[in-house]
Amino acid sequence: MKATVHVMLKNGVLDPQGEAVRHALGALGFGGVNGVRQGKVIELDLAEGTDEAEVTAMCEKLLANTVIESYRVEMS
Repeated sequence: MKATVHVMLKNGVLDPQGEAVRHALGALGFGGVNGVRQGKVIELDLAEGTDEAEVTAMCEKLLANTVIESYRVEMS
């Protein structure tokens, strides 16, 4: 069983990495990019029987800083 966790900065939180990527894309001639938000993807290989509630607890305790980040869990 696998879980994929997508973590992104919340709206309104400054994203200096995303801004650096936007600036670099502009310097490379990609002028149509108005904004970039950068996040992370965490893939978990889980033991059978691990449910989404347990993955959510992992996110709340370690994988995401819930003060400034939001997350989305996909189970497969």
